[in-house]
Amino acid sequence: MTETHPKAPMAGVALTAIGVAVIRARESARTDRLYDDPFAQLFVDAARRAYRDVDGGAERWARLEEVADMFFEGRTVGVRLVDDRVAAAVEQGIRQIVLIGAGLDTRAFRMSLPADVRVFEIDLPELFAFKEPVLAAAQAIPRCERAVLPIDLREDWAKLLGESGFRSDLPTHWVDEGVLGYLTHEYALHVVTTLTELSAPGSRFGVSRFAVDENARPYSELARLVRGDAGADRPRTGLGVDARTWLDEHGWRTEFRSWDDLVAAFDRPAALNDPDIGVVVAVREP
Repeated sequence: MTETHPKAPMAGVALTAIGVAVIRARESARTDRLYDDPFAQLFVDAARRAYRDVDGGAERWARLEEVADMFFEGRTVGVRLVDDRVAAAVEQGIRQIVLIGAGLDTRAFRMSLPADVRVFEIDLPELFAFKEPVLAAAQAIPRCERAVLPIDLREDWAKLLGESGFRSDLPTHWVDEGVLGYLTHEYALHVVTTLTELSAPGSRFGVSRFAVDENARPYSELARLVRGDAGADRPRTGLGVDARTWLDEHGWRTEFRSWDDLVAAFDRPAALNDPDIGVVVAVREP
């Protein structure tokens, strides 16, 4: 009998989740690791098998690993920073965590979250069609409550979130690790408008402020993998430079933390020497 494997994303934004899993697996194998994700290597192994089962897949996989290597230093520290923000939110009593563009995130499994925490993972159906069979084969058990929402963020994800047990009267910690940057500005703004409407006082949200040189090799190679059209004109994406102003005007209290200050505690070559790059940390006002 021929062994079957879950179909791994090979194009589009869902592909980036595979690349981040490669990064997390590499970090987890280090003796000085910033975090330990024992599931990342399972995703990598399953994806590699799936890629090699299709024509040209081996070459595409090699390119994916090459791009992941280009982004490793900054992206792996970014994972740890999000871990720390999740842990801090839970420590302060927040019991709802919503991952918008969850990818192959495994925080519900690998972090020491209290059993009464609820983690809601929102991502594309094709992503979960790969992710869930890998977790099931590993007999992975989440340490807290976990809800999977297979839906495009351009659709009515708020309705599905409510049907999955989300409570808008409780504070929420919202996590975006980059998906807003792949949405057009209009859709990204709609997502943030929606989560603002769903956020009780005390809710938290972090918006990254970064500079992207699309002509630089890492970004051009990523574009070729994700869209296959590096060099083509792109519509305006993400929240843009006015994100903090928008949040301030819509009931959030914001604070900017520079990237270099955030990564200074880690002995990694991740500093960017640009004081304008960092994270806008927002807390929902009463």
